[in-house]
Order: sequence, then structure tokens, then C-alpha cells
Amino acid sequence: MADVTEDAVLAALRSVTDPSRGVDLVSAGMVESVTVRGGNVGFTLLVDAHRGAALEPLLRHAEKVVLALPGVTSATGVLTAHAAAGTARRGGAPAPEVGGTVPAAPLAEIRRVIAVASGKGGVGKSTTAANLAVSLALEGMAVGLLDADVYGPSQPRMLGVTGRPKALGPDTVAPLENYRVKLISMGLLAAEDTPIAWRGPMVQSALTQMLTKVAWGKLDYLVIDLPPGTGDVPITMIQQTPIDGVVVVCTPQDVALLDARKAIAMLQRADVRILGVIENMSFYQCPDCGRVDHIFGHGGAVREAERHGVPLLGAIPLDVAVRESGDAGTPIVIARPDGPHARAFREAARALIRAVEGEAP
Repeated sequence: MADVTEDAVLAALRSVTDPSRGVDLVSAGMVESVTVRGGNVGFTLLVDAHRGAALEPLLRHAEKVVLALPGVTSATGVLTAHAAAGTARRGGAPAPEVGGTVPAAPLAEIRRVIAVASGKGGVGKSTTAANLAVSLALEGMAVGLLDADVYGPSQPRMLGVTGRPKALGPDTVAPLENYRVKLISMGLLAAEDTPIAWRGPMVQSALTQMLTKVAWGKLDYLVIDLPPGTGDVPITMIQQTPIDGVVVVCTPQDVALLDARKAIAMLQRADVRILGVIENMSFYQCPDCGRVDHIFGHGGAVREAERHGVPLLGAIPLDVAVRESGDAGTPIVIARPDGPHARAFREAARALIRAVEGEAP
């Protein structure tokens, strides 16, 4: 299979003409970025905001042209209206003047970027992301949490954060903070009961802004709570963000493990490092008699981790206290720091640190 190069992708995009301008995408300065991970290609087209919906057919055509290149297995394009005015684009063309500027190297002060993913919803991915982020902070790390689940943002409630981010200038906002974790989420920008009825390009643009227009400052870890599943948003976030690794959350039952298997396969095809698996709702221990029941099955996540050659970072017990503490805005590692659930999350965070830093277990 031929190796895919950025030059080959740019050459393909030069064959696609913007009909309103009569010039190709590269010459028009519309190609903002190109990312190649093995056979997976992502690219961003810079457009005027008011033309976004009208240019979706052009974007789909560009994706088909890139997908036709030898060695390309997936091609994902994103429309964005946010970029630094006057900076050079891919292919050497100057960027058109647009509102707003991207801070220089916006992620340069973030040492590690960790994504938390799941093959399906309802497995406790966001609960795990919140408790991992707080656990990393309890380990002495400077931590940020980006809630990328735009359609179902839950991190403001789980971290007990309310209010709107403060503007620091025309383009930049300050994240809110609790439990020593800096947070940005669409849940802070829209009413809790207001649905986010956005199509793909709008979502991608919003996530790009949350990454690059937030004054994160110096962080040891930025944890990204990805949307569940293997759809457009998590794929694009993984392709276009410098992620150091992904943690996959699953539950023991067979149906959930099937979806976790798909998520792992998607990440491996995208050439993304899988740091490990966390099995949530792993077992239930009776607080009175101590008996352990494996309500959703036993050993599935261990076998799945071994099957893919990745570590099991932790097994989190099932308990109503985990749900209640999240609903109350106090993660279980804070609410009951000496309980078995907090200890499991804390050890998972330590295992995560060892995995991402390349230390021996």
C-alpha cells in the first residue's frame, strides 16, 4: 500500500475548484491544515462563516477526491471560519482576513493531551473523565478538562461548575475551575435545558474554538471527554488534535464490549496510541455483607484489553454513590476519598500517568 503524504493530499485538493471564486482550494488559501495518520486523512477548509452551509457539497466532493488517493482509507474534511488573519496556509497561500485570531501555538503550554472515549453511551465515560481529571489534580498535576460531548455536555454538573467563561479579549475566554481542574464546555455557554441542534461543521468549529480560544495556561494534562461512539466528531477530534493517547471506557456486558471493540479498532486504524481500558460498573459489593456480585458479567474488559495488547487501567465498582456524587457536582474521589470507588479511580489515574509517561507498571 502506498504511503500517503501531505503533498499528495494538497495535490488532490488543487483539483477541486471553488465555483464561486473559479480557483482551486489551495490557491484560494482555503486549506488551513492537513493531517495524515497512516491511511486516515483529515483536512480543514477555511471559509467565510456565512458560506458554511452552502459549501458543504464542495467539502463532500473534496473528501471523495482525497479518498480516491492510493493508500487513503478515510478522508474527513471540516469547514471552519476561525483562523489567524494573514498567516500562511498550506500550500503557501495567505489566509483570507477573518474575524478573530488564534493564539500563537495555543496548545504549546499543554504537556499531555489525553482523550477519554467509549464505543457507546451509557457506560460512564463522562463520570470516568471527571474523576480521572480530579484524580490527576490530586496527584499534583495541573489539569484541564475539555467537554467535547457537544450534544450532551455533562461536565459542568459533574464538577459543580456554573456561570459563563469570562472574556479575556475579543477571541479568548478563561476556563472556569473547581477541584483544581480547569473546565470548558458547551454546557457553560448554553442553558442546561437548551438542545444544541448543530450540524457537523458547526460542532467542529465550536470544538476548535474550545481548544484554541481558551486561556488554558500551563497544564500537565488536558483531558478531553469525547462524544460516545465512532462518529464524525470523535474521529475528527482525534485526527486533528495532537493527542498523546486515548483511554477507552467500557462495561463488562457483551453488548458494551462489542462497541468498545469497535472504538478500539477505530483508534488503531487512526494510528492513535491506546493507553488502556477502564472497566466501569465492574462489580457490586454489598456494603453490609461484603458479597461481590458481577451484575454485568466478569472478565470481559480484561480479555478485551489483552486481545488488543493494551493494559487494564482500572476496574470501577458499581455503586449508587458514584451517580449521586456526580449529580451533586462532587466527584466520588472528592465526596468519599477513602471509599473503594475513589481508590479505584485514584489508582486508574496513577496507572494512566505510568502509561502515558512510558513508565514500567
